[in-house]
Amino acid sequence: MTSSEETPSFRLAYVPGVMPTKWVRIWNERLPDVPLTLVGVPAAEAPGALRDRDADAGFVRLPMDRTGLSAIPLYTETTVVVVPKDHAVAAVEEVQAEDLAEEIVLHPLDDTLAWEQLPGRPAIERPATTADAIELVAAGVGVLVVPQSLARLHHRKDLTYRPVSDAPQSRVALSWPEDATTDLVEDFIGIVRGRTVNSSRGRPKTPAQPKEKRPATGGARRKPAPRTATGKSPRGGTGSARGSRRKKPHR
Repeated sequence: MTSSEETPSFRLAYVPGVMPTKWVRIWNERLPDVPLTLVGVPAAEAPGALRDRDADAGFVRLPMDRTGLSAIPLYTETTVVVVPKDHAVAAVEEVQAEDLAEEIVLHPLDDTLAWEQLPGRPAIERPATTADAIELVAAGVGVLVVPQSLARLHHRKDLTYRPVSDAPQSRVALSWPEDATTDLVEDFIGIVRGRTVNSSRGRPKTPAQPKEKRPATGGARRKPAPRTATGKSPRGGTGSARGSRRKKPHR
């Protein structure tokens, strides 16, 4: 079977913390004949997965190595510190990085924040993943600074989180190989950017039908009806401009 005969499909990668449900629903409504497959990837591996064509497009976290990739930043996340519910930080609405100076701040290997200088005191060993770090926070080993979506993803009843006002932030972007901006990629970009199905920048799903030409009526003079042998018009009138009534004779 040739590639032109293959059934089209779309593979969408996404990193932890990103919920693509809304965009997938709209895709299924607009392109029901093109199945969309979700591909979950760690944040650090997302750029490589796109370059290797493991996905047609994907939700990634910035900053990242954008070599060979196009990216549209979508939104910036609030950065929070995850602590036990009985921790002193839980009593305030917001903290700064310097407020964590005496805390052991866990720094997992899959951290997505671009720190110039890590806050607090380092742990003896870096946790392998954010999920592992959450378990250590629950055990009272330290605290964890992450994008808010990851705090929600790993929610536990015994933990809470508070914003860190001066911490670096993570931006979520839609990315794809810059030399593979296909029609389906353009369709998904339109969905993410909120374009309607009839948007001028979107691809038409059905060819436009030519409009039928209507006969011109305005300004056209109606042809005079042919006269009969008696001088009367078939429309019931006469050919005379004065009419056909005769005057009665005077008695």
